[in-house]
Amino acid sequence: MTVGALVDAGADQSALIQALESLSLGTSFEFVKVKRRGIGATKFRVAVAETKRHRHFPAIVKMIEASGAPQRAKDRAVAAFERLGRAEADVHQVPIEKVHFHEVGAADSIADIVGACVALELLNVEDIGCSPINVGAGTVGTEHGTLPVPAPATARLLEGKPVYTSGPNVELTTPTGAALACLASHFGPLPAMTIRASGYGAGDRDFAEHANVLHVLIGDARSGNSVEEAVAV
Repeated sequence: MTVGALVDAGADQSALIQALESLSLGTSFEFVKVKRRGIGATKFRVAVAETKRHRHFPAIVKMIEASGAPQRAKDRAVAAFERLGRAEADVHQVPIEKVHFHEVGAADSIADIVGACVALELLNVEDIGCSPINVGAGTVGTEHGTLPVPAPATARLLEGKPVYTSGPNVELTTPTGAALACLASHFGPLPAMTIRASGYGAGDRDFAEHANVLHVLIGDARSGNSVEEAVAV
């Protein structure tokens, strides 16, 4: 949803796909215009050739560093995976090097994280802000069995962050999404900014309660009359 929203806001699709293809994941990518509860949005689709393949953190870092993504995008993606790895390591009480990235280590999740970081770079985003996060409710099926929402790694990643639950009784924030949210430097209300662009990224399902979309705003942060930096919210 993050990748879709950033492309909807103007990130170049061709440049993004080129960077993702350099990861050599054995995947294909497409962007599709859809509607969720009447809201037009962009859906980012990843077609994965491989089946459940587990990866360790050092292998994922090596893959990202060898890619053709811009350096700051690589740094952000590695930082996101490191936070995710440390959260999983804490939950399972193992060193980060021993963490098996199951769902989060699959090719589509690597594409989600690296794709979002590349899209931020294509939009020249310097700073990231995030609203309070809707984690969802109920339970979620994982390789460790059925777990309450938020899943353990998601909860660990979002410690100290403002969260809430609203809408359908399903998981609305995955560990991958939580790791991306942790790239934000601040959480809370929309900061003072001049909006340059906005975009909506679509989730898979169309809920009855609310539009299943992620909204991104791109703009220039302002302090008094001076423009400081680009911000994504």
